[in-house]
Amino acid sequence: MSDSATRPSSLINTIYGAFVRRLGGWISIADLIVLMAELDVESPAVRSAISRLKKRGILEPERRGATGYRLSPAVHAVFDEGDRRIFGNLEPANLSDGWVMAVFSVPESERSHRYQLRTRLTWLGFGNISPGVWMAPRRLLDDARSTLDRLGLSDYVHLFTADYAAFSDLRTAVSTWWDFPAIQAQYASFTDTYAPIAERLARQPEIDPTEAFRCYVPMLTQWRRLPYLDPGLPADLLPEDWNAVAARRLFQQLHNLLAGPSLHHVQTVTSLEKQKSMA
Repeated sequence: MSDSATRPSSLINTIYGAFVRRLGGWISIADLIVLMAELDVESPAVRSAISRLKKRGILEPERRGATGYRLSPAVHAVFDEGDRRIFGNLEPANLSDGWVMAVFSVPESERSHRYQLRTRLTWLGFGNISPGVWMAPRRLLDDARSTLDRLGLSDYVHLFTADYAAFSDLRTAVSTWWDFPAIQAQYASFTDTYAPIAERLARQPEIDPTEAFRCYVPMLTQWRRLPYLDPGLPADLLPEDWNAVAARRLFQQLHNLLAGPSLHHVQTVTSLEKQKSMA
């Protein structure tokens, strides 16, 4: 059930984020290859993806009776932040909570940081008001602060909390600060792919753990991009045909249905025990 367009490294990130962290943070390369084979990814592609993740500082080699890899301590905060975004922001923000605004100015001699800031703020879900001025729902303040600090970009940015006072119609303005058609296209793609699967699984009296794993990992991999494209803008400011609500409901249904059996499958393959602290 894996999406052929999904990179092996993205699937591996999902496996570590959803399962391996709950099983001690380490997995042998042999077991990872078995799991990835169930997602139709061959061994050479797995090893190549592991090598890239190692170079990026995401994974570190460690031998525990077998050759394997664990998450680098440096990325634990990134995965924790990902959990909050993926599973914690399924409802729209409240308009009354206000906004977080990022204002930055980067010297021409350090323009590479300007690109980094634009890329990272977009990834965090900020909308672009004007050059150097970005905005997002206020609930993203802590994630923005920690991310920019971790990346060494905080010296270039001022973060403010704000309320909109005047003069334009805010709903109209917001539609120019975020690319609504692109976001809706991503939600539509997710729903078109996984609504039929959810309907089929709902009719089954019991879900096979292997089947659950084969569905859950690509599903979560596709979904986890969306909470970053869409920061959960207040419902009052969204188009009337906004399709995020149905997509979020579908994701929650599939997560509730598949996460447990998928974890059980990974435990069966790896013989690793669930960590009490992550229960």
